[in-house]
Amino acid sequence: MLGKTKSRAARIGALAATAALVLAACGGGGGDNSGVQTGQAFAECDANPNACNSAAADQLQDGGDVTFAIEKNIPNWNVTSGEGNVFETGMVTKGILPYTFYTTPDLKPTLATDFVTSADITSTNPQTVVYKINPKAVWSDGTPITADDFVYNWKVQNGKDCPDCAPASSSGYNLVNSVVGSDNGKTVTVTFDRPYTDWKNLWSSSGAMYPAHLAAQHGDVNTPAGLAESYKWFGETVPTWSGGPWKIDNFQNNVSITMVPNPAWWGAKPKLSRVIFRIITDASQEPTALQNNEVQVIYPQPQVDLVNQVRNIPNVSSYIGLGLTWEHFDFNLKNPALANKALRQALYTAVNVQGIIDKTVGQFTDKVKPLHNHNFMPGQEGYQDVISSTGQGTGDINKAKQILTSAGYKLQGDQLIDPSGAPVPTLRMRYTVGNQIRQNECELFQQAASQLGVKVDIVPTDDLGDTTSNGDFDVIVFAWVASPFPFSGAEQNWTTGSESNYGEYSNPQVDQLIAQANAETDQAKAAELLNQANQLMAEDAYVLPLYQKPTFIASYDNIANIRNNSTLDGPVYNMHEWGIRKG
Repeated sequence: MLGKTKSRAARIGALAATAALVLAACGGGGGDNSGVQTGQAFAECDANPNACNSAAADQLQDGGDVTFAIEKNIPNWNVTSGEGNVFETGMVTKGILPYTFYTTPDLKPTLATDFVTSADITSTNPQTVVYKINPKAVWSDGTPITADDFVYNWKVQNGKDCPDCAPASSSGYNLVNSVVGSDNGKTVTVTFDRPYTDWKNLWSSSGAMYPAHLAAQHGDVNTPAGLAESYKWFGETVPTWSGGPWKIDNFQNNVSITMVPNPAWWGAKPKLSRVIFRIITDASQEPTALQNNEVQVIYPQPQVDLVNQVRNIPNVSSYIGLGLTWEHFDFNLKNPALANKALRQALYTAVNVQGIIDKTVGQFTDKVKPLHNHNFMPGQEGYQDVISSTGQGTGDINKAKQILTSAGYKLQGDQLIDPSGAPVPTLRMRYTVGNQIRQNECELFQQAASQLGVKVDIVPTDDLGDTTSNGDFDVIVFAWVASPFPFSGAEQNWTTGSESNYGEYSNPQVDQLIAQANAETDQAKAAELLNQANQLMAEDAYVLPLYQKPTFIASYDNIANIRNNSTLDGPVYNMHEWGIRKG
């Protein structure tokens, strides 16, 4: 959630989420890199991503615990806020927050029918969406979930009613004119100022809902200051309440979060007695914890050694998936040298994306191919190649040199000289400390740049969110964890002045096309407009997409209904269905 699909918060969520999406291998499989799966539990996941590893409720034990490893502590509990919009926080809160839509493993938005029985556009002029809340839906203290909750969560995220709330993203919420309740608050009518393509993203699992009645106890929800006060309270306070099938029973800082079934939940009751999120910040320790049965599920970032270790653990299956998380290089256009498009184009042309894949993630899976779009992933409607025509990512050093020569650059020895006669300064390239794959990616970029006479210093960071938000880089590699709503994601990532636009890219034509795409009710036309923007961004050489980042899940074979979900929702999207197989 939080992708990553966002504004400053969303971006941070995307960044943090990146560090959590990982690969794991399982016992029983060979040592090849086919990248399909090991063991038997996930054997059908390529063909049936939404139903693999299934078992009916009568095939499951009553009770039992499952411990799931996560890689970050939870310092902020408000997942809709910029600070709290982190992948791990999204996973931990998935079972307690109500939401309108979630993303299934096939990367499609799906109505959360336990919470809202319907959500329909009833008018296009003005665009109006009517939600019907399940009449049984209540918070764990018995307070009905109503339109008041929609209103509160709109106000704190629309950027107008609460200027100091700092939500992860205001996209879409800022276009809502009114949110009105009827039928004792169980019908919610939302009217927009103008059409909004990704309306299903609002109040969805990428930014789920917090209780308005508790907000009112911790701030005046009718004033900007009171809204900000309550919004901050949700971030600072471990939830003892719930609007989902689970509730938090215990939180040990930097150790674990224990979830138990919510007695007030109106839907099908979970079979498990507890789900425990064990915090293991060193991913290299996860295979050992899995082998020792200290945890039963891991979802780490893939590294070759880690994947191979997991493959040797008995009674464990693993799966490598591709979804909405994607790796990329970004330039910082505040650097005067990089403000010259020709230098950016040449550097990206010198980079060999397939070579990067072969030397990194290609070591443990053959699923990964070069990515050729900034907003659509393969398998999504709208995906098309906007990169190949530019020559970027080909590793063509001669073409890269021609781009520079045509723009007035000269090579003197091993130093590139810009058109004004000044040496091109050394570039600082950043990546997350301890991530061997990203270190390798930086070194391969460094080698490519050196052939053009550009020096690159590689400087790791232990705080990716701080590094990006402060623009403390010339070149950087990280991943976005996206939602299935590419149009609002594009607004967050690429438009002028967005807090997620870390490298301060600005192209008025791109801004206009993205705005048009976001206001287009015809999805095909919206995709066409967004791809026009994608093509312009490719030519501007601000971001170079590398590849869909593999996700990796490993789990003991006796755990049913758990499966990969390479989206912001992660494997916990159906945690209430998990269970221990009988016998």
